[in-house]
Amino acid sequence: MSTLTQETALLVLEDGTVHRGRPYGARGATLGEAVFTTGMTGYQETLTDPSYARQIVVQTAPHIGNTGVNAEDAESRAVWVAGYVVRDAARRPSNWRSERSLDEELEAFGIVGIQDVDTRAVTRALRTEGSMKAGIFSGEQAERPVAELLAEVREQPSMAGARLAESVTAEQAYVVEPADHGWEGEPVATVAAVDLGIKAATPHHLASRGIRVHVLPADADFAAIQAVEPDGVFLSNGPGDPATADAQVQVLREVLDAGLPYFGICFGNQIFGRALGFGTYKLPFGHRGPNQPVMDKESGRVEITSQNHGFAVDAPIGEVVEAPEARYGRVEVSHWSLNDHVVEGLRLLDRPAFSVQFHPESAAGPHDSLALFDRFARLLAERRAATSATTEGA
Repeated sequence: MSTLTQETALLVLEDGTVHRGRPYGARGATLGEAVFTTGMTGYQETLTDPSYARQIVVQTAPHIGNTGVNAEDAESRAVWVAGYVVRDAARRPSNWRSERSLDEELEAFGIVGIQDVDTRAVTRALRTEGSMKAGIFSGEQAERPVAELLAEVREQPSMAGARLAESVTAEQAYVVEPADHGWEGEPVATVAAVDLGIKAATPHHLASRGIRVHVLPADADFAAIQAVEPDGVFLSNGPGDPATADAQVQVLREVLDAGLPYFGICFGNQIFGRALGFGTYKLPFGHRGPNQPVMDKESGRVEITSQNHGFAVDAPIGEVVEAPEARYGRVEVSHWSLNDHVVEGLRLLDRPAFSVQFHPESAAGPHDSLALFDRFARLLAERRAATSATTEGA
């Protein structure tokens, strides 16, 4: 029997449950919030999604790693998950685009994982009890007393109250040009995109529509946004508790007060909700995976969406109301989950601003919601036309 098969790894949940398996990726110890994702594909996009920072991700799909990994499919500069839990890890990748195995990728980024775990049992526990604090221990760490490991798991900080966007954002601003993403001709608009944990596919979709994207760090203030002379503002997905995003809420209020078109996704949706005066709350186990059904109020269509969030906006579904921050006028819940009626989108009726809780960039996932980028592009065109008309009139 090889040394690999003799090694033990432990997944320890805060309820005291211990799942035994074998090491996967780096050896050592890691702590985080255990969550599950229901995607059958797109594991590389999942691992490189900054929204998973400080989370131990459990894959419900049993076979993981079959197609390996490659540089092209990464959604950011790193693997962000705190740990990784799979049932049947591929012994070797088999795909013409593969550059290395998933096991090698996890080890390169120092991600401690575990394989040969009954992920169905773990998922059922998380669905019943909610997301839990957890830890993965392998190598010498797995030889420590379980009581000691459990105490370490329980003592770690909760995800509620965690401020994480600043830890995953770009260190410096950068520009994504339309010409580099298939657009021919001059840019049709400029957007300031605040990076709270942005995925590479998002500025790609904006740029492919002729939009020049200035990606700004999470701590960008309104002056930094104004400096790029944008036609609109975008707030990205990202990790952490939206209740900690007071600075971004204030900046977004300044954006709305200036009349700039706004589009937000995921964390950007939660910040939008807070800017309008609504509260946010933590979901029991969240929505994660590229197969989440959502109702679009305007079209009456059911869209299958890609999601990754553990918090949601507390707003009334099915009616148009005045925003708690009354200066923003009327607001409606534009999308909601068909699984549990969680708010999945907001839209102002008196200002050019909207957001969705899911990930329309579809990396990975279905393309049902790509038209949201076209909606934003139309708002930007209208803003630019109105600005030009005002300038010519003066």
